Amino acid sequence: MERSGSVGGRTGWQPRHLLAEDAQGTLLGAAPCYVKTHSRGEYVFDQGWAEAFERAGGDYYPKLQVAVPFTPVSGPRLLVRPGPQAASVRGALADALAEITTTNELSSAHVTFLTEPEWRLLGQRGFLQRTDRQFHWQNAGYASFEDFLGHLASRKRKTIRRERKQALAPGIEVAWLSGAELTEDIWDAFFAFYMDTGSRKWGRPYLTREFFSIVGETMRDRILLVMARRAERWIAGAINFIGSEALYGRNWGAIEHHPFLHFELCYYQAIDYAIAHRLGRVEAGAQGEHKLARGYLPHTTYSAHFIANPGLRRAVAEYLARERAYVQAAGEELAAAAPFRKDLVEQE
Repeated sequence: MERSGSVGGRTGWQPRHLLAEDAQGTLLGAAPCYVKTHSRGEYVFDQGWAEAFERAGGDYYPKLQVAVPFTPVSGPRLLVRPGPQAASVRGALADALAEITTTNELSSAHVTFLTEPEWRLLGQRGFLQRTDRQFHWQNAGYASFEDFLGHLASRKRKTIRRERKQALAPGIEVAWLSGAELTEDIWDAFFAFYMDTGSRKWGRPYLTREFFSIVGETMRDRILLVMARRAERWIAGAINFIGSEALYGRNWGAIEHHPFLHFELCYYQAIDYAIAHRLGRVEAGAQGEHKLARGYLPHTTYSAHFIANPGLRRAVAEYLARERAYVQAAGEELAAAAPFRKDLVEQE
């Protein structure tokens, strides 16, 4: 993202990565840090905090963000070299984030989509704790998409079959592209989809055209493009990144709009791929309760926040206590409304 200009420059994401080294200069740990002048591209929303603080006369920006830009995928954020010193290095990184925020007169530090153990560690060190939810599809060893459908309630099963049929009804064909198939012509087509959808959804798409060329070069065997074609013309596509255990759905776009095509490319084709390649789950991005009816179940995500100003800290802490209770209750309610057959759930 730095090489492609998607972050850095005038994007409002200034790379300021934090490194932990020993006296000999050996790298022991790191955290991906950015000084930010806005709250876009994070998927953990704090714009309300910014507005309230600025109404009270404070400056919320710049702030420190510890994240993988534009990526609502959970994973380690306090990166440490394995060994007996790992816990102390991780703690040192956490303390350094708070110190950097205070000494550089930043309003706050935000560590987003971190692991639950890191979330607990930061909570013990004075960071405010926040939860949210995503929807992930879990592979229970299904032999095929039809096998998966067989585990759903009859009405949900019929709905999904109807959506898949209607999505491809206008003569649309779907292709999975990866590796050497990811040519510059393919990236040109996908970037047009990305720009069309991104411009309408966010106002300004985050990723540059060069970004896709670079990942197509360096990660081509870890990328799955699900592309739709009609009358020999590419009309829509979704990009996924292939992990060792999961398929990570990211961006999608289209230049023709057909009913249910979004669901087909982003959700159903991802399930097909995960089953065929024996991946344990599909993470289909942030938000989206509509994913529940399509077999994606609620999953808790975590973030931690250091707020320098005592007044803002108190207000945010009170808000987050209420929000965590709501997220937990809503998650339990959504899980109870899962589309799976009740007889199978009871057997389990």
